[in-house]
Formats: sequence, structure tokens, C-alpha cells
Amino acid sequence: MQVIHLGQKELAERWRMSEATLERWRSDRIGPVFLKIRGRVLYRLIDIEAFEVASLKGTFVEKRDQVAPMASTNSELMKGAAENDCKSSFI
Repeated sequence: MQVIHLGQKELAERWRMSEATLERWRSDRIGPVFLKIRGRVLYRLIDIEAFEVASLKGTFVEKRDQVAPMASTNSELMKGAAENDCKSSFI
């Protein structure tokens, strides 16, 4: 398997951000791991993709896991809400 590397410029283009942001992230020790070989900064594609996956928010899997255990509670809430709607319409 061949390891694919991206330079700072290529990663900045991929993520549509400035190279300075990546430089600051490295200084602050945030962002994907990187290699520094003979003064050249390189990012392995596998590390970039892992960072992207770890940065996902609001994925379908998270929502499904949160909703499934509450299904009976949600139906009870909907029933209670419907009862409250009937009561409030008469007030």
C-alpha cells in the first residue's frame, strides 16, 4: 500500500483555509498529526481523513442512536402534547 502525503498548500486548498491557519494549528497542537522531514511539513492522507471523521457532528448514526431508545418516551410526549393542545384550545 502506498502512503499518500499532502503538503500544507494542498491541505489548505482541500479545506479552503489559509496556510497560516494550518501553521497556527500546528503551533497550538490542534488539527491533524503531521510529519516534518527536512523542514518540509507533510500530512498523511490517512491522518487527514481520520481527523475529518473525528470532526463530524450531527451524523445520522449519532441521531439514530439518540432517538431509538427514546421512542416510547417520544410517543408519550406526543400524546401529552396532543392532550395539552386540546385543553389550551378551550382556554
